[in-house]
Order: sequence, then C-alpha cells, then structure tokens
Amino acid sequence: MTRPLCIGFIPLVDAAALILAVDKGFTEAEGLEVTLVREVSWSNVRDKLNIGLFDAAHLLAPVAIASSLGIGHVKVPIAAPFNLGLNGNAITVSTSLHAAIMSEIENGRTDPMATARALARVVATRRKDGADPLTFAMTFPFSTHNYQLRFWMAAGGVDPDEDVRLVVLPPPYMVDSLANGHVDAFCVGAPWNSVAVDLGVGHILHFVSDILERAAEKVLALRQDWSEKNPQIVAALVRAAFRAAEFIEQPENRAEAARILARPERIGVDAEIIQRTLDGRLKISPEGALRESSSYLLLGREDAARPDPVQAAWLYAQMIRWGQSSLSPEALRTAMAVFRPDLYDAALVRNGESAAPGRIGAFTGPAFESNDVAAYLASFVIGRQKS
Repeated sequence: MTRPLCIGFIPLVDAAALILAVDKGFTEAEGLEVTLVREVSWSNVRDKLNIGLFDAAHLLAPVAIASSLGIGHVKVPIAAPFNLGLNGNAITVSTSLHAAIMSEIENGRTDPMATARALARVVATRRKDGADPLTFAMTFPFSTHNYQLRFWMAAGGVDPDEDVRLVVLPPPYMVDSLANGHVDAFCVGAPWNSVAVDLGVGHILHFVSDILERAAEKVLALRQDWSEKNPQIVAALVRAAFRAAEFIEQPENRAEAARILARPERIGVDAEIIQRTLDGRLKISPEGALRESSSYLLLGREDAARPDPVQAAWLYAQMIRWGQSSLSPEALRTAMAVFRPDLYDAALVRNGESAAPGRIGAFTGPAFESNDVAAYLASFVIGRQKS
C-alpha cells in the first residue's frame, strides 16, 4: 500500500470516473488509498495541485496547459495521462434571453450558426435601445467554457470582448446567479445546466457538441515531476479511472453511478438529473422538452479517455486567438506534451492507436491542423491575437 493520495475535484458529472474509481473500490484494488476533496473553484484546485496539497486533480484541460506554459499564474508543468471527459458542457440562457433569441431565429433552432446570428441581432437591438450589454458567465479564463462561448458568438459576428460581458463564476454558483438576474446566460458542465432548467430559470440553448464534435474538457492532472517520480502510482490511477469509466458507460450501471455521484459530499444534486446526463437525455426547457444526444458527454466510449495532443493544440490555439498567449513552436510543443497518451497506453498495455485521432469537428471554420496553427487562426475575422 502506498501512502494515502489526496485528489481534488469540482462537483461536476465529468468527475464521475474519478469519483467512481474511489467509491467503487477500483483504486483500492490497484493498491491505492485515495481521499477525494471537493472544491468550489478551479483556482483552488489548480493552486493546491501546484503547491503539492493535492497529488492529482480533476482539472480543466486548458488550465493544465496554461500552468505548463506559465500563463496567468506560476509555471508548473502538468502531465495529463487520462481524459476525464469529452464534451459535457452546455450553454444555458435565461427565459427572457431565450425568447429574444428565438424571436430572431430565421431557421434551425438547434443550429449554432443560426443562434449566433440571432444573438448578434439581439445585441444590436439592445445597443440601439441603450440597454446594458448581456452578461455571460463561464467558469475560468483558461476554460473550454470560455473558448466555446467565444467560438460560437464570434461565428455569428458578436465580439465577445466588445459586444457582451464575460464573467467568471464557480460552477455551483451559476444557477443562483442566473435566477437572481446577475447573468443572462452561462456555459458550464453538467449537472448545473439541468438544475437551471428544472428550477424553471433557464433554457439549454446548445450542447457543446453542437459547437465542437469532440472537445477535451477535464483531465486527470498530475505535476509532471511527481508523475516522473511515481510511475507505478500513475499507471494504477489510470487503470482505476479506466475501469470506472467503463463501468459508467454500461447503461445498466448508470442508476447506481448516479446514486453515488448524487451524494452530498460528491456532486450533491438529485440522482435523476445525473442519470439523465449520463444517458445524454436532457430536459432543455422548463416546459419539459427533451433532447437526446449520444455525444453530449463522453467518458469512456469512442476512446474518449485517451489523451489526444491535437486537442491540446486546439486549446492552445484558442489562447492565442483571444490574446492569452503568443504563437511559438516551442509553446505549441509544450502544450501538446501536456496530454500524455504514452502514459495511458503504457498503463493499459495498449498499442498506441486512437479511435478518433485529431478530430475537433467545429461547426464552422476550417478543419484544425496542429502543424499549421497560424493558417488556422488567420481564417477568423474576430479575435485578439497578439502581433
């Protein structure tokens, strides 16, 4: 038995593989003793991981990259040997903003280009009327939520830095902020979009899988130096998380998984909401309309758990597009090296082949090529790329 490990997480459904790995005994079967610590904010998780209070963490994929590059905080190289989730986010809007967008829709209410252009018309009308800018919440500046909101808005002609306000809120605070009118919309992971709908204060406008077919969301993050000193523990953690993801992806296990995740010390919301999330069957309006999507949240199937360095490159490209970083070949290599398929493959004794290599699948714009980030970024009209 190794010394006890301390691992931080945020109460989100994409922490499921980590939580189930511990609570179903998969980590114990690997000879690990693990304590999970529930946190509220991503800055807490990042900082406690960086200074060694956490041995590992459920972490936003872009935060792992930013930490390794030393952007926005101290530089602490991170290794991510396991994807805890692909997709899983949604954009939820207030009932009044939903009505305004729907009134401007020409066709295709689930088409992100149609809604983005409708949002642009709503923004223009509000500006003409002298109304305050709309406020959109996301979970962290270095987050997929931030980049997904920006990608969607900009496609319709909305400048996210000039035409609306973007604010940071911890995931558990999103719903109350929408209900209180402090924000008009938010992008967050499950279950908080569904909670807003069930309370009657919001409509799910888009699943993030409408915007990006495959988007690396959360990773199992380790300090690089710690991972190098503890390769057997890293491999054991990967195997335990893999077993948990496989367990969750079996439909007959999801009711049990949802009950475990619903516990107050874990996610702390109704198990039915969590099971709907795991099934990809979400209520999207307070009136009860349902929408199903097999790609809403991928935990283990379709090779979702294997880190893909191209996903890391795409996230780094968003940092450049929105002025958080500058383009350099060295930084690109550093960003891609955060995602460690080699550690994943070694732990599971795999042959190193991915079922879906390099696939992003954005709803607009050119296909992403990690070997020509400059050309990719040059195709966009709206951005804050540094000269």
